[in-house]
Amino acid sequence: MGEELPLSSLFRRALTTSSRAFNLPTIEDDTQQLVQSALHDLRQCTTHIAKLALFSPNEQLADIPTRDLVYLLVPYVLSEVQSRVRVTEREDRSDLAREVKRYLEAYIHYLELYDIVNQEDRDLYERPTSSVTDPAKRRELKIKRYKREKEIKTRIEAVRRRTSQSISEPTSNIELIASILPGESPKPDSASEEPDADTEDILREAVVLLLRFIYAEAQTQLERTNEELELLRMAPPIPPQPTPTADPRVGKKQAQDDMWKLDAPVNRGGPDGKGPLLDPQGKPLRPFVLLGKTAADRARLQAQVFQADHRLPTMSVEEYLQIEQERGNIITGGGPASENKPTSKEQLAIDAEQDGTLFGEEKAEEKRRKDESWAHYTDHNPKGAGNTMNRG
Repeated sequence: MGEELPLSSLFRRALTTSSRAFNLPTIEDDTQQLVQSALHDLRQCTTHIAKLALFSPNEQLADIPTRDLVYLLVPYVLSEVQSRVRVTEREDRSDLAREVKRYLEAYIHYLELYDIVNQEDRDLYERPTSSVTDPAKRRELKIKRYKREKEIKTRIEAVRRRTSQSISEPTSNIELIASILPGESPKPDSASEEPDADTEDILREAVVLLLRFIYAEAQTQLERTNEELELLRMAPPIPPQPTPTADPRVGKKQAQDDMWKLDAPVNRGGPDGKGPLLDPQGKPLRPFVLLGKTAADRARLQAQVFQADHRLPTMSVEEYLQIEQERGNIITGGGPASENKPTSKEQLAIDAEQDGTLFGEEKAEEKRRKDESWAHYTDHNPKGAGNTMNRG
């Protein structure tokens, strides 16, 4: 039989194993081995604490030595490790949650027994946030709790820097507890080597602050555990699984019915004949997946998932203007150059004045025909002939 480890070494080993387990998936077998090893060490710590009678209701906080004060955290660590145990059945989960609740309540009882938490913190965590019906008050309560926890944690970090116990930032409450633990003495049975008063006071301040911070975490975890127990209690019972029959005649009869049955399956509506997907109010009645009929349709739908909800442009502005110009929908010209340019009648008169050229003679003839046509029109349509004076 191996030598029994002292309480400090046993607690430190349990914290190290728990920290390793918290960084791994709970479903893995290796993680569960670490969890069971940590639970074994923590239960041994609980046995040692009970044998040594470290804590008594007749004592005050000042009567408890600093190196024994850290063992008040054993029930909280037990609750954290116990919550990582893998369970599959609902009853096992209920038993596990009740055990976690028992550990949390034991830790909270110890801190309230020795007046480690003041009345302000007790009043702050006395009422669960789920029982506050007013959303504004519930939000205000959560903000107050967050500020209180942040204040205590900032003070813990300041004390840790003063003691130079750990430079790295803890990633979990378990690592934070391990970083605050007092250093192990090389000779546990010797009490002659005592730390100086300043170091003792700093270390005690760090442990008390840690206990108060974990008190807030335990109250929050206890509230969540109570909610989980309520959900498990209100959950509907699991329907009994039908026991498979060993009678071969039942299977043979079912095969014959499937072979000779000519009735078509009943169409209950919906795209697949199994019933509608949505009710008249648009609420889904059963799970469904939107898929295309072919792989190309599914790829097209998938490509349209992360797109804008409006139609995207298919060409640039320059391309659009080029097409419109080719269609003749863009009016060109205008400005001073167009204003100074002669009209068609003025240009015809200018061209007709070019005497002695064939081009001038053609333009003069064209001008003569136009003048003659206009004179003929004015002879047959005198001014005012179209005005009927509104007589129809």
